[in-house]
Amino acid sequence: MSAHQSELPVLYSFRRCPFAMRARLALVACGLKVEIREIVLRDKPAHMREISPKATVPVLWLPDGTVVDESLDVMRWAVRQTDPMGLMNLQPRALELTQQWLAVSDGEFKHHLDRYKYPQRYEGVDPMEHRQAGVQILKQWGAALIDSDWLLGNSMRFADLAILPFVRQFRIPEPQWFDSNPELAPVVAWLQRFLALPLFETAMQKFEPWKPGDPAVFFP
Repeated sequence: MSAHQSELPVLYSFRRCPFAMRARLALVACGLKVEIREIVLRDKPAHMREISPKATVPVLWLPDGTVVDESLDVMRWAVRQTDPMGLMNLQPRALELTQQWLAVSDGEFKHHLDRYKYPQRYEGVDPMEHRQAGVQILKQWGAALIDSDWLLGNSMRFADLAILPFVRQFRIPEPQWFDSNPELAPVVAWLQRFLALPLFETAMQKFEPWKPGDPAVFFP
């Protein structure tokens, strides 16, 4: 395996991927610095494939050789190091809700999102059917936002950072329809709050694709 270029963890990332996005958001929120390696999806670095054969981003490679290659695990790793924003400062009930919502977000919601956004990738799929199913899930999150800015109150928590990159994806195919849909009003406001955060801007910084031998690039 190629040697570390720095004493910092190395993050293989792809800017637009919502899984990589949530990992970067957590790193920024926790004030952690990594060496970032932006990848090109059709030409993934051999080293990334070597340390994580499933070859999907994010992949976090720690200085001790440990590999963390599930986005939620990267987020959990980050908050275990330091959690200045109290992302996981949760009561038992809030923790329970967080687990439930993440299961829905990464399971059912992602299933409908993919078939709504990329119907051409699936046989015999009606994107509108999947859009409607996605809306039903968004309305459940919207119900939690009626009296608060974020899912679990007036401070952003782990669940918001983990789920919002996928809500952002759901808006992309038809932004006008999404923004003007009265059923989604609380969700639209929630997403706008998120997109306006300096944290989001930092997490979406652009980097040139990494090649072996390139000098280290740090994030944030």
